[in-house]
Amino acid sequence: MNAQNQQSIVTKPTKAVIYTRVSGAKQVREGDGLASQENRCREYATYKDYDVVEVFSDDMSGKFERRPAMDRMLAFLRLHPRNSIVVIIDDISRFARNVQAHIKLRETLAEAGGILESPSIEFGEDSDSRLVEHMLASVAQHQREKNAEQTSNRMKGRMMNGYAVFAAPIGYKYKKTGAHGKLLTRDEPLASIIQEGLEGYASGRIASQAELKRFFESQALFPKDLPNGQIRQQKVSDIISRVVYAGYVEHLPWGITRRKGHHEPIISLSTYEAIQQRKAARPLAPARKDINRDFPLRGFVTCACCDKPMTAAWAKSRTGKRHPYYFCQTRGCDYRRKSIRRADIEGRFEDILKTLQPSQNLFEIVKAMLKQAWEMRLDQQGQQKAVIAKQIKAIDKDVSKTLDKIMGSSNKTVIAAFEKRIEELERQKTVLMEKATQSGKPKKSFAEIIEPPLSFLANPWNLYQNGSFAMKRLVVKLAFSGPLAYDHKSGYRTAQPSGIFSFLSDFHLKSEMVPPHGLEPRTY
Repeated sequence: MNAQNQQSIVTKPTKAVIYTRVSGAKQVREGDGLASQENRCREYATYKDYDVVEVFSDDMSGKFERRPAMDRMLAFLRLHPRNSIVVIIDDISRFARNVQAHIKLRETLAEAGGILESPSIEFGEDSDSRLVEHMLASVAQHQREKNAEQTSNRMKGRMMNGYAVFAAPIGYKYKKTGAHGKLLTRDEPLASIIQEGLEGYASGRIASQAELKRFFESQALFPKDLPNGQIRQQKVSDIISRVVYAGYVEHLPWGITRRKGHHEPIISLSTYEAIQQRKAARPLAPARKDINRDFPLRGFVTCACCDKPMTAAWAKSRTGKRHPYYFCQTRGCDYRRKSIRRADIEGRFEDILKTLQPSQNLFEIVKAMLKQAWEMRLDQQGQQKAVIAKQIKAIDKDVSKTLDKIMGSSNKTVIAAFEKRIEELERQKTVLMEKATQSGKPKKSFAEIIEPPLSFLANPWNLYQNGSFAMKRLVVKLAFSGPLAYDHKSGYRTAQPSGIFSFLSDFHLKSEMVPPHGLEPRTY
């Protein structure tokens, strides 16, 4: 008997580890759940005369069996003799909040040689203790599921009232307000970057999603996904698909259709719809991936011999110095791989750009024409509102007729088609209503809106010389109707200016034909 008592005293564990858990990182930042759990476990360890040798803490849901700190604790237990370490938890819900996960973890813990104890429950191996333990685990699972349901219901209700409830997208951040609680607000300068990119893609100035991706990558403050300073194409696809940027919220899995949000939009709904149309349309040829900042004309200048785009690269001389060249790579071309200095290609291109500058008198005439067109547009705003009101009234009438058809039909397929039709009509109505609200006074003055295009028309070469790489590419696209052919001997062939510059040139020639004294007959 004495020997048995002595053996019992020797095998009794004297060391313990503490396991604590909260549901997420937010509770770690804003609460003291982990600290309070640890304090209670330490009090229990002191009462049982255990020496706490380690503390393991997780910040994730208890429905998961695999957790980082739990795995480290199990590995720690396996390094010690069986039944020599006690694992102390504050409550059974901290161990797991899923019955299956609880049972599996209990088995894994026993295999690792740990002994589970808690100040809230006495664990045992008899049938009654197991029953109580499993009942408490079921209660913990029910509480977790109930909390999830309540949270989901609150989020649904808030979204139905026009509030965004999911993680803030790039360009937005949540800010506490008195009237609305947490509300999405613009996060500058990211909001302006998103706005410029989306409006550029909607208008066609940014030709493809690949170019939009490169535009975002060129912005130093835009968050990058990959270590090489790039972002995933999926991120671009997500950005152009989110109606939240247009000031609306929707979540079809919850049955919440599109509705006006309380947050400030970054783009208009019409811009968003234009983006969706471009996205659904047949995609354009992808933007060339070999264009880089060293060669802004690569892919635009063609070889006059074979009419194929030239490429460009840096070449290293025998002295180790690097030199930039453009050259043709087309097989069968007489000038294949015959290099042309970058200074020749780009220098002569800038000379052509300089010729596109209109005279000051002509420039003032164009500016006056644009001013007159602007004033006429303002006069049309009232008429446009009336037209939009008629269109909205027609849509309401169409919706009413479709609802009558639904009421008179028992075919589920037909009803589904009618419901889809109503959803499309409501979307059109939403776009028209936004247009109606925007048909008043313009957000910007004539000078603010017209200044950028006038700067381009006045001196495209200046924008090309002093602009960024993206600006250089934009000038190249806008100034000419197509690629420029370059001959190795004679240089550029006759360039075809874009429509606006052709108009200005033609208008300038016609203006010169008018004599200084005007068109009235002279008197002698």
